[in-house]
Amino acid sequence: MVRMNTTLQIRIDKKTKDAAQKAFRSMGLDMSSGVKLYLTQVAAEKRIPFPVLSADYWPREKKLRLLKEAEHALKYGKRYTSFKEMHEDILKSDD
Repeated sequence: MVRMNTTLQIRIDKKTKDAAQKAFRSMGLDMSSGVKLYLTQVAAEKRIPFPVLSADYWPREKKLRLLKEAEHALKYGKRYTSFKEMHEDILKSDD
């Protein structure tokens, strides 16, 4: 059986592409091989081969808990005037 190759073109933002490329490289794959692997899994399993999660599908209790945590953090959490100040505080608290 002869298999014909075809070309697939996609548009994706540079940040996502670079992050995916880096991840694939760390696994010993190039971008093309990583995408082929993903598409092969989709074809074999007839589904996306990982859970796709969205806050829209979280239970109401979880959403409310996260909202309360965020409100508490905004009201009582530390505030910083710069990233550098925050970073130094984080490093200081690791000691």
